[in-house]
Amino acid sequence: MSLAVLIINPSSGNEEGEQYALNAQATLEKMFDKLIVKKTEKAGDAKRFANEAAKDRVEAVFVMGGDGTINECVNGIAGEAYRPDFGFIPMGTANDLGHALGIPMDPAEAIAMLPTAAKCKIDVGKVNDDYFIDVIAIGSIPEAVQNVSTEQKTKLGFFAYILEGLKAAKKNKSYSFKLTLDEKTFSQEAELVLVALTNSVGGFSSLLPEAKADDGYLHLVLLKKTSLLKKLPLLLKLLKGETNDTRDVLYERFKTGQVAVSKKEKLGTNIDGDPGDDLPLTLEVLASHITVFVPS
Repeated sequence: MSLAVLIINPSSGNEEGEQYALNAQATLEKMFDKLIVKKTEKAGDAKRFANEAAKDRVEAVFVMGGDGTINECVNGIAGEAYRPDFGFIPMGTANDLGHALGIPMDPAEAIAMLPTAAKCKIDVGKVNDDYFIDVIAIGSIPEAVQNVSTEQKTKLGFFAYILEGLKAAKKNKSYSFKLTLDEKTFSQEAELVLVALTNSVGGFSSLLPEAKADDGYLHLVLLKKTSLLKKLPLLLKLLKGETNDTRDVLYERFKTGQVAVSKKEKLGTNIDGDPGDDLPLTLEVLASHITVFVPS
């Protein structure tokens, strides 16, 4: 008997999650002999539900939610020896993994895709003792973006993040980073460090044109300390993936690494859109680690 679990975050997608739940449930009940539906009420629920599903060896886990809820489910699955197939219906603000895999951003279309979906294996990033599938952001801009309120997100969507990011960029604050990427260790003064798994970062699908969800690498972009006059056009080029001709942006791809601050100062991180561990971070890519449903 085939068994699947559907995890729903009712608060994702401008409070519209409930509207699509019945449609998703009806679709999945036709695909599997039995479907268990679970709704999150607090942080950590999605991770716990997904982990229980993996331990019960269900065939598939599906989630309706934003990047944070998807991250929780991956964290519930990725550490297990048996990992169910994974499907998701994007309901949040950026939905980077969905963009990278070609999954429709319209929830109704994403649900309609499932009965004919194909499957593919994708990489998962490991950061300290946790996992991520999108991006780690470090620096003054991510610090500011973390302060975006739920009310701002509901009213302005992704534009709320842009506003806070631009405010932070004007302050010109930088940090002295020490990085180890595979066998290479170096220090660099920088304002922003991104470590991503796919080409889509923060809703911008051109930021890392070289990155693919199944290429077996983590991708690092570092914005060096520069003047405000140079920074704003540089940020625009960065968002378009047009940084090959500038010395102010560093790009590296790697499989294992560490990111730390050289000075003894506390610096937090943003992991898949939510607050993560303070530095230092130990990073690793887990190649082809989970199987996901994608458009056929």
